[in-house]
Amino acid sequence: MRWLLKRLLAGLAAVLVVAVGAGTLLAAQFSGEKAAWAASTGADAAWLSGSWVDGEFDGADFAAALPRLGVFSEVYVHVGEIADDGSVDRDGYAEADAFLGLMRRELPEVRVLGWLSSTADGSSLLEDRVPGEARARLVEEAAAVVDAGFDGVHYAVTPVTVNDPGFVDLLEGTREAIGEDAVLSVRALPLEPVPGARMPVFLASRGERYWSTGYLRQVAEPADVVVVPGHDTGMPGGSLYGGFMVRQTALALEAVPEDVGLRIGAPPAGAGGGDAATAAEAVRIALTEHGGRDDFGMAVHSPDGMAEEDWAAVEEGWLDPER
Repeated sequence: MRWLLKRLLAGLAAVLVVAVGAGTLLAAQFSGEKAAWAASTGADAAWLSGSWVDGEFDGADFAAALPRLGVFSEVYVHVGEIADDGSVDRDGYAEADAFLGLMRRELPEVRVLGWLSSTADGSSLLEDRVPGEARARLVEEAAAVVDAGFDGVHYAVTPVTVNDPGFVDLLEGTREAIGEDAVLSVRALPLEPVPGARMPVFLASRGERYWSTGYLRQVAEPADVVVVPGHDTGMPGGSLYGGFMVRQTALALEAVPEDVGLRIGAPPAGAGGGDAATAAEAVRIALTEHGGRDDFGMAVHSPDGMAEEDWAAVEEGWLDPER
């Protein structure tokens, strides 16, 4: 018993050391110059709620949201949850024609992707996050979303553990099924902020919180767009969250191939532990240090429903910071 207690205390001490060291390093990252050019070039994305594609879609709501939706290169519209067997209830987007038709007419340059999601507890360390038979069915579901008129699919599947080969296989199968003209977008997990942080956090939280840059690179290869999230980071606000986002952006810029689009997520309004203005400042600092990159932007949540002050923070922080 005494031996076990010593091991537990040693493990907790290791987590504490990593946390303190990481916090000091990350907070120091949130400083530096922001170049005028380090801002949006129009390659930005937005997550929208599923109400846009249900039978209650209202054209008046669309008209009101039009000025905000038009600034994005792609929007992710929630079309269904992924069941354990890989199936998706297609009724979730059966009435999408009205919305898709308006988008084609009013905002033809904005790509509309069907957003498929799945959230589970724990990790996929011992088995594939999406097992073989479920993967085959999910690939069919992704193809059905494109056949319904969407410009592509956006996967948001969590958690996926580093080196889970089934998830990469899912993306490769989806790439083949939807064709080269359709857009394949995938939401990643946050990246390990400092070397040695991933495993202690994995053990403490009993689940995957971070990806390695190597695994992000594997996931990015079959994709057209990768989104690194800026919420659920476990970081409090202020300089620690800002430094974390600087580090996330810098790591993603190095890991994701240049021919794949990269979006860095901003947290939803009121989510706690960070805000869109801080995320935007952090992204600009990292981009200034890295240098310009094609097809790079940010991703925001529900711009159609944002309060005016929250939307102003996105505009002033990223979309048009030099106005």
